[in-house]
Amino acid sequence: MDLVPCVFVPLLGALGFWCIVVLSSQQQGYPMILATRFNTACSNLEAVIQTVMVAKFQQASTSPAAILRLFFHDCMVNGCDASVLIASTPGNVAERDAPINLSLAGDGFDAVTQAKTALEKICPGIVSCADILAIATRDLVRMVGGPAYPVLKGRRDSRISRAIDATEQLPTVNLTINQLNALFGSKGFSQHEMVTLSGGHTIGFVHCDQFLNRIYNFSSTSQTDPTMSATFAQQLRLSCSPNVSNSDPNVVVFLDQTTSNRFDNAYYKNTVQGEGVLTTDQELFTDLRTRSQVVEYTKSNSLFVSDYVNVITKLGSLKVLTGTQGEIRRALDCSVVN
Repeated sequence: MDLVPCVFVPLLGALGFWCIVVLSSQQQGYPMILATRFNTACSNLEAVIQTVMVAKFQQASTSPAAILRLFFHDCMVNGCDASVLIASTPGNVAERDAPINLSLAGDGFDAVTQAKTALEKICPGIVSCADILAIATRDLVRMVGGPAYPVLKGRRDSRISRAIDATEQLPTVNLTINQLNALFGSKGFSQHEMVTLSGGHTIGFVHCDQFLNRIYNFSSTSQTDPTMSATFAQQLRLSCSPNVSNSDPNVVVFLDQTTSNRFDNAYYKNTVQGEGVLTTDQELFTDLRTRSQVVEYTKSNSLFVSDYVNVITKLGSLKVLTGTQGEIRRALDCSVVN
């Protein structure tokens, strides 16, 4: 993502300056202005968020995976505007209550709530829920070995959240590479970037119903998906009942069974061994168009991490609201529009 030099813009009320970074609207497909540094009215916001995230991680070690998925589900649906945090109302079913989002872990939402509460005490009405989600995601993922990278700030919060948008714009677990390319391509991502973004599953987890079809009665001739290791399928059966209705909704399976609490390239190594949990995971190696990139990442963790920084930054810049668009939500849990 190409950035032009900073333009320093004075803020009203002698609050300081924003170092403004302008991203090409031709390159990204939409105009966007974000700041690399926030104004002096809340200059320590990153330190506050980091402190809160350290405490959150100590409370729940799966918080990095929870918030990374929450961030992805927010940005992929009409951009990074914290719309996934909005609660449903009697007249509207919001994104968070779409079937595909019902499995979003509560620790992701709670991390944002804790940070918003802390920030509202020292600089009320300044920091958006969307910025908090982006920064908190970076900080929590760093705690399990993820990369450090600057997070651009200046996003504003959406007033709109519709379940149908999540249903139509988020990937499901059984998509082919063609379907993944089409979906991610509609958001401006290349096939290469789609494969890189999938690497976030290295710290992810999933409920049994998302892959039962791969380990029980896959076809009339095969009990398991032939692209999955038979030994791995047997291992997954120990956790998951063949009947979805009998499955414990509290049981989750790590998408990376080898280093589940470490952000690294093991996810890609697993697919080479036939140990991708979801169909979309294993497809990355099964399909010849994406296999070579998977193999490259198995050989170089640094290459994966470097590519990931670029693509997660791009994800966090999707169709952001700035200026007078949207609002800065006042609700401490970010679930209610002003």
